[in-house]
Amino acid sequence: MLKTTFFVLVLAIAGLLVFAATRPDTFTLQRSLLIQAPPDKLHALINDMRSFNTWNPYDKKDPAMQGSYSGPAAGPGARYAFKGNKDVGEGSLEITSSAPGQVGMRLDMSAPMQVSNNITFTLQPRGAATEVTWAMQGASPFIAKLMGIFINMDAMIGRDFEAGLASLKTLAERG
Repeated sequence: MLKTTFFVLVLAIAGLLVFAATRPDTFTLQRSLLIQAPPDKLHALINDMRSFNTWNPYDKKDPAMQGSYSGPAAGPGARYAFKGNKDVGEGSLEITSSAPGQVGMRLDMSAPMQVSNNITFTLQPRGAATEVTWAMQGASPFIAKLMGIFINMDAMIGRDFEAGLASLKTLAERG
């Protein structure tokens, strides 16, 4: 009986590992929100790291987070390094590209996991409003594939993106 239970358990774990290995090697997630503000106003709130952190949901998750800015104040090369609690982790965010209607960033995390992801903010005019899309793409190493079986990363990170876009909307529509 004990051998049978052990065999079934090993078979289940092997099946889980094989299933995880078949998951996609990359991920993409995004959220969009219509904001009653012109694209240039929103661009300024995204393209400047200090302005970005006034509405960044991750900056709000840990009030004791340590952060430092380097490079130019805005645009490519503007960088924010951070170290926070387990909800935030440790890493850096750097603006890699900036053009009217779009800002690209690179997120490099060293804790809790080492990852590098590309982030894109796209600003699409919609009459007097702007549709802001926050997207993130990156590699899915095996551990992320395995975790993804038990944790819905799209929903978890998506909630943060939704909260950030709501904060950006409040800030941009205020005045």
